[in-house]
Amino acid sequence: MADAVLGAAAGILLVVGMLRVFFFEKGADHYFHNPAFLMKFSLFIVVALLSIIPMREFLAWRRALRAGQAAELDARRLRRVRLIVHGELGAVVVILLCAAILARVGWI
Repeated sequence: MADAVLGAAAGILLVVGMLRVFFFEKGADHYFHNPAFLMKFSLFIVVALLSIIPMREFLAWRRALRAGQAAELDARRLRRVRLIVHGELGAVVVILLCAAILARVGWI
């Protein structure tokens, strides 16, 4: 349930952001020529795509637990999921930094 809520929130965030870029604020030309925006948008897409891997792993664990079995916690897969989640968190920090740069100085 929480995964669905987070996915829906990310989708809404993307739609509202694109509406702001194309129909409000300074216009698409301004944003698509701004390195801070391009980095922010690219990282958002990368984080969204990377989140598929941990989500699939967590769903597999959930299915095993619901079936009354212990979830398989292969060390290599667990390390990969942990690395991806840490990378996503780092990317979110950079996204927030880019948002602050866009709001204050615009990087141009």
